[in-house]
Amino acid sequence: MTIYIKELDEGSIKDVYRVDGVFTIDSRLHLHMNDDELTYIKEEVSPYEKRYEVDERDLETYITDPDKIIYLAYSDYQVAGQIIIRKHWNNYAYIEDLTVDTAYRNQGIGKELLEWVKNWARAKQLPGIMLETQNNNVAACSLYEKCGFILGGFDTYLYKGLKPDTDEIALYWYYFFD
Repeated sequence: MTIYIKELDEGSIKDVYRVDGVFTIDSRLHLHMNDDELTYIKEEVSPYEKRYEVDERDLETYITDPDKIIYLAYSDYQVAGQIIIRKHWNNYAYIEDLTVDTAYRNQGIGKELLEWVKNWARAKQLPGIMLETQNNNVAACSLYEKCGFILGGFDTYLYKGLKPDTDEIALYWYYFFD
């Protein structure tokens, strides 16, 4: 299987959001503070499926604004993944979305997309990259950690505005350039 990555252009706008991002949650990260370091242990939970709602964006701005970009991953002319990035208010590259299609997971596409973001952020001379995910998206957290990201913070209230009884915790991951 050959994977190629391309920057969003007028011809590929139709491919954004065509990635099947459903995933199974079967564990979550239980957070601890040890000597001012945020750590976690993985806990098993009853399995269930989750799909993030599409956050509609003005995709044209990801073509015209130099502080935004979308990379699409393709395999055999099928969209296999996407990553949406922008320069954040705090000068980090902020990953708004990283999704790999269910048919293409565990083949290095997420890692490759993250490398493209690292190159983009370095070229812009940003100090690093940040993103937010949830403590029950353990596969994503594992990917970020394997790619050199560190867990920098959490928010237990972020999702309560959407669902007051949720136990999801927002996790903030960072990658710093030397």
